[in-house]
Amino acid sequence: MQRLSDLRPHRSLARLIEAAKGELGVVLALLVLAGGMLAALRLSEEVGEGDTRVFDLRVLQALRAGDPHILIGPKWLHIAAADITALGSVTVLGLFVLLALGLLLSLRRWSAALVLLTGAVGGVEISQALKYAFLRERPDLVYRAVEASNPSYPSGHAMLSAVVFLTLGTLAARFSTRRRVKVMAIGSAVLVSLLVGTSRIYLGVHWTSDVLAGWSMGAAWAMTCWLAAWAWERRVGRRLDGSLERGEPIS
Repeated sequence: MQRLSDLRPHRSLARLIEAAKGELGVVLALLVLAGGMLAALRLSEEVGEGDTRVFDLRVLQALRAGDPHILIGPKWLHIAAADITALGSVTVLGLFVLLALGLLLSLRRWSAALVLLTGAVGGVEISQALKYAFLRERPDLVYRAVEASNPSYPSGHAMLSAVVFLTLGTLAARFSTRRRVKVMAIGSAVLVSLLVGTSRIYLGVHWTSDVLAGWSMGAAWAMTCWLAAWAWERRVGRRLDGSLERGEPIS
């Protein structure tokens, strides 16, 4: 019979913590995926029932100086918002993806290139499918500071910027061994995605719930692609950066 003194809970806890550290990226990715999906489902339900209408309108009105045509803030902020929102357009994101694909293919990082391409193309398809499933109207023309077309929910700029920049950020972090570089890569991706989505609300071309849903779905899809790549790495014993997993023999 095992004695109480033979039990060493601190050692068991230490082993659990060490194991968690080894797969911390996977744990975080799963949390983001689950959180993003839950948030997207909840928002979709509320938008479908019209429960977000009052909140969305109040946010839009708070960003106007009395007249719906007049944005709050200085003129330079209006120009900056228009510049930032372009970072989430299909044209600009497509250019980023093509340049990144060219770099990855020149380095013969086939798996990383496939993850990026799958994430970007899949993100566009999911976004368009949901837009035409919900067919939500955009804010009235009097609120819009820039041109916009197609249905409003979810925000394609918010979703696609989250997909592309988070995928690029996680790939860049995967290629580096320095923690500060990893933090910088992923932090920059999150920041740009947040700025793009916020600019869509500020410029009056999307409701706040559109952008929240876009962020949630984009993050969930980006993490889905990342986790699929991680599972493939574990299967073949080779990382996305082309190096072998720990413990694998070099042939």
